[in-house]
Amino acid sequence: MRILNSPARGVQITLGSVVGLALVAGMVHTSPSRPAVAAAWAGVTKSNATTWVGGWGAAVQPPVAGDEDSGQNWSKEGFRNQTVRQVVRVGVGGTRMRVRLSNVFGTKPLRVDGATVGRSAGGALVWPDSLRKVTFGGAPGTVIPPGREAVSDAVPLRTSPLERLTVNLRFTGATGPATFHRFALDSTYRADGDHLSDVGAEAFGASTGSWYFLSGIDVDGGRAGRRTVVVLGDSLVDGVGTTSGADRRLPDGLAERLAAARRPFGVVNAGVGTGKLLRDSACGGQSGVGRFRRDVLGRPGVRAVIVHLGANDIGAPQVDDPCVRPNPKVSAEELIDGHRRLIREAHAHGIKAIGATILPMKGALFPIWSQEAEKVRRQVNEWMRTSGEYDAVLDVDRVMADPADPQRPLPGYVFMDGLHPNDAGALAIAAAVNLDDL
Repeated sequence: MRILNSPARGVQITLGSVVGLALVAGMVHTSPSRPAVAAAWAGVTKSNATTWVGGWGAAVQPPVAGDEDSGQNWSKEGFRNQTVRQVVRVGVGGTRMRVRLSNVFGTKPLRVDGATVGRSAGGALVWPDSLRKVTFGGAPGTVIPPGREAVSDAVPLRTSPLERLTVNLRFTGATGPATFHRFALDSTYRADGDHLSDVGAEAFGASTGSWYFLSGIDVDGGRAGRRTVVVLGDSLVDGVGTTSGADRRLPDGLAERLAAARRPFGVVNAGVGTGKLLRDSACGGQSGVGRFRRDVLGRPGVRAVIVHLGANDIGAPQVDDPCVRPNPKVSAEELIDGHRRLIREAHAHGIKAIGATILPMKGALFPIWSQEAEKVRRQVNEWMRTSGEYDAVLDVDRVMADPADPQRPLPGYVFMDGLHPNDAGALAIAAAVNLDDL
């Protein structure tokens, strides 16, 4: 087992309405000239070659209470004498896997008394004979200090691309408030007592739509050329607006395209609903610049990062909801400087940086749009398209814009809130990615 250091914790957040603004991703345009960056990237990846990739991942957040939009969750109360069963889909297959657990926002050591992993048979069911014990430094459990993360030993479970897995965690003592991910768009189950070895669903009578302590699954297939793509963003990446339990998020669509093309790349979803580029916020937790090292650089074998942040920074001043505070107005220059910080950080570690323009925001059913906000959005988008500072650009604006009114999203691609891409919109964005730029 490895205990990993982590950046300082962000503020504790309190949920508000689904002001899960957030957007981004789309058509890819390669920057006209990046020879120096390409050479640096080639040198770093050669020296840091690894067969471990991020098969699945989620960005973790401080605990917050649920509300009518996000639904109930157990992050505030945590767990005691319970088993938690979580289901996720890995984008790439392999011969071994390992589990990543996070206590980044914990206030005391997290004691994990046992863990197992197996193949999901749907809901809380597990395929018989597929359960494997997960160990940490050879021990059946581990203790993770506050502010830290841990990676399990390798588990000999062969996985296939796009397979759904079940991860079970056993907590005997009280965990305290849980580091978690709010919008899982999938079900997590809870049972009283020890049910690590259960393949049936009978004991798991309670469920919520969040993930707890689980931040990633790494996959090892022993093949050269395997790499990880991290999609860093806000609620568009998180999947708000897509069908729950159906794996219709943008990163899911990208993983499906990579699997169909037989490219052994893992995809990690580092989206956070209401997340901003420049500032921490009440519901979005840490800013994009603040969590970049953990959510991007902390993953194994990262080859490229897709960045789509800034919409919430632009829209929050019009909303003025406790969920998105602090919410001062931002300029295009401030947002561009934030993107440049991420580009420099990525390039310093030999990672390709792909920027994404901001989705049309006019027509949202909550007040995030104004003429002033539109001007900032257009200036940031134009910089992305023309500056050549990103290695490539995903032009979600052009993918999603309604030809009859380009400031609004295309009606057939937008969720009922008038802003977020629905399943069709997320699919269209994923289909626009040029895989050769990853």
